[in-house]
Amino acid sequence: MSHEIELKLTLPQKSLPALRRHPLIAEAPRDGRACTLENTYFDTIDLELRERRMAVRTRKAGSRWLQTVKCAAESVAGLSARPEWEQPYANACFDFSAIDRDDVRKRLEELQPRLVPVFTTHFRRETVILTPREGVKVLAMIDNGHIEAAERSQPLCELELELVEGDPAELYALAQQLAETLPLTPENVSKAERGYRLFSNHALRPAKARPSRLAAEQSPVDAFRIIGFDCLALWQANESGARESDDPEFIHQLRVALRRLRSALRLFSPALPADFVSRWSDGLKEAADGLGAARDLDVMLAEVLSPVAESGLADEATQRLIAMAVDRRDREKTAAREQLLAASHGRQMLALAADLYGLESDALVKSANLTTFARLQLTQLRKRARKRYAAAADLHPDKLHELRVSLKRLRYAIEFLLPLLPEKATVRYANELAEIQDTLGYINDEAVARGRLKAWAGKDPELRSGAAFVAGWHAPRIARLRRNILPTLEPVLWGKSPWRR
Repeated sequence: MSHEIELKLTLPQKSLPALRRHPLIAEAPRDGRACTLENTYFDTIDLELRERRMAVRTRKAGSRWLQTVKCAAESVAGLSARPEWEQPYANACFDFSAIDRDDVRKRLEELQPRLVPVFTTHFRRETVILTPREGVKVLAMIDNGHIEAAERSQPLCELELELVEGDPAELYALAQQLAETLPLTPENVSKAERGYRLFSNHALRPAKARPSRLAAEQSPVDAFRIIGFDCLALWQANESGARESDDPEFIHQLRVALRRLRSALRLFSPALPADFVSRWSDGLKEAADGLGAARDLDVMLAEVLSPVAESGLADEATQRLIAMAVDRRDREKTAAREQLLAASHGRQMLALAADLYGLESDALVKSANLTTFARLQLTQLRKRARKRYAAAADLHPDKLHELRVSLKRLRYAIEFLLPLLPEKATVRYANELAEIQDTLGYINDEAVARGRLKAWAGKDPELRSGAAFVAGWHAPRIARLRRNILPTLEPVLWGKSPWRR
């Protein structure tokens, strides 16, 4: 058995000539001649191997045939390490006897009679050997081709950096050098997973934050690193969808990933290097702001304008405003997609991954008790929310929005730290916060839309009438919610907190 450690990067096919011309690639020695690889992936009819996160593959390279078995690997910012067994494939017959993990071997031998071809990958591979310094050796493999399944096809264009000798951090260093001039994006989805999606004809779906993986024995810096990589994975997953799909949920969840990262930075800032916090607070804000306009217009259409249109009461002026919103939304989506395709976007992901991987803590931080740290930070966040509550007593939209932001940061912190806290009471508390946060979100969305529609209408009397109609349609509900929001929130902020002993 070997352990494959590699960093997978995607790039547009049109950028391949530039990649080949890059000094790191062009001046490196070749590892043999370029070759065409034909790979067939096998599974049972009901995809039991996929369910168990295992892969069985045959590969034809020239006249040679190989059999490869791979097991599940956690991919973080494109970097993965997985157990792999490779051997000659002879007589069109699988042989799993050499697999030295009993559970894997027995399962495959049980399933062997039912294994059938599921999908294939065909690509041309060019390999060069990178030795940036003594003790470091990396294979850079350029794969260009396609995946085929069930009479469907999908292009494939990747750069894989496979560690032969050295520290995995070297892979990020090389990737960042290449990404200075190339549109490289770290990719967590394997060729096998892409093949299964194509076989099943499942469209890419927006990803949501997964449950926290923290444990009490971790240091605050280790805990932040885990949260940071989870947020980066969420960012990556939705970035891929936002580039390929018009579903607004991809951009929404991408911005959620960035907001969660920024919240985690604030939450753990007492334990993190000050320059790290400063650098990434600014960088992540800039990334989120660049995608904000498209998301804001999607929300305006869905939450403010569409309900009016669906009521059947929208007049011609309101329909004109809706058409203006759709046009501006579509233009902002195009701009957001261009931002995601820009080389700078991939560079930022790689830089964050490298910084997270190399993040260190001093002896004092390492000795800190994570559960105690969590309780102290949550208490501080609730105190800040109380201050925002007091400032919002006049129900001004801007103050209510600031209150909403403080509640969101408190909720994100609870979600990050949940494994360290009493589960039932804490989940109930977080759900109460989420419900109030949603109400404040609607109040803010209506206020922002009201200002935007007024600006669009300008001096046009018909459009001004339409903007006033939309505001009037929402006014009764807004008045009721504004009147009740602070009394509803008061017992949540001043009642017993579930993380206090």
